[in-house]
Amino acid sequence: MRILVLLAALAQAAAQSPFPPPGRFADLGGHRLHVWCTGKGGPAVIVENGLGDFSFDWILVQQRVARFARICTYDRAGYAWSDPGPKPRTFDQLNLELHDALRQLGESGPFVLVGHSFGGGVVRNYASVYPDEVAGMVLAEIVPEDQRIPMGPKAARIRDFATGRALPKPRETLLPSDRISLPPAGAHTAPIEPPYDRLPAREQKLHLWAASLPALDDAENSQKDWSSEYMARLYATPQEGILGAKPLLVLTRTRGYDDPELEAERRSQQAQLVRLSRQSEQILVPGGHNLHLESPDALADAIRKVIQRIRAGFSIP
Repeated sequence: MRILVLLAALAQAAAQSPFPPPGRFADLGGHRLHVWCTGKGGPAVIVENGLGDFSFDWILVQQRVARFARICTYDRAGYAWSDPGPKPRTFDQLNLELHDALRQLGESGPFVLVGHSFGGGVVRNYASVYPDEVAGMVLAEIVPEDQRIPMGPKAARIRDFATGRALPKPRETLLPSDRISLPPAGAHTAPIEPPYDRLPAREQKLHLWAASLPALDDAENSQKDWSSEYMARLYATPQEGILGAKPLLVLTRTRGYDDPELEAERRSQQAQLVRLSRQSEQILVPGGHNLHLESPDALADAIRKVIQRIRAGFSIP
């Protein structure tokens, strides 16, 4: 009972936004997911955020894509307006919640999945769990399973932290074991940091509000904890051609690491992502990691290309 009371309190805190949610809520049996869809025309585009990002952080891309296709962004459980969800926050759990939310809200696939950063592994897993619901994919600045990234004083692979744990079955029902570990709540009083200062003024305020919600850290800690297990499984399973002939665009930033060895490894690993599909292409995008904020035109153009190839029956222009 105490868990349910706490979850209700967290949901109430999320509801006390300075602005009403722009999208709709899917009731997943005890917790709600906020999904924001705009535009018309298929196939619909579904965005999976990186860590620390919210649905409205993609507004610069969403506004552009909505001119030629339907696009949906959403807040994972524990983010912004979405209630905390069942734990652990595995890729399978995230996939189940998004799948059920889209179905409940009447958004029909197959979809073009866009994964940014952490979201890249999530959409790759979605394509393996629900292959018939994926028509194409855009991987924007994701971390491949064999790429080292800076982690504290040294570089490491995310899969290096896997322990071989069995993956629990995802579920929608909240249980008493879904305990919430929360730090003291606190408001963000510091000014918005780059590159989020590129957002419109309203979305900058929303970002500061959502980043201060106490459920966010709990959700993200669980997501990061289990991502290593999925990266290890990706590495252990042949990935070449796993998307078949589904159109794939890999977007990679040009501004890389100062360490020459780490940078050469990054570029090599990013280039190898095109092997996931027989109809793929890599595009180098000027700028840094947050392409949706720094290069929204490039991201929207990549999404347009994938949609055009799907509409043309997978043909390459």
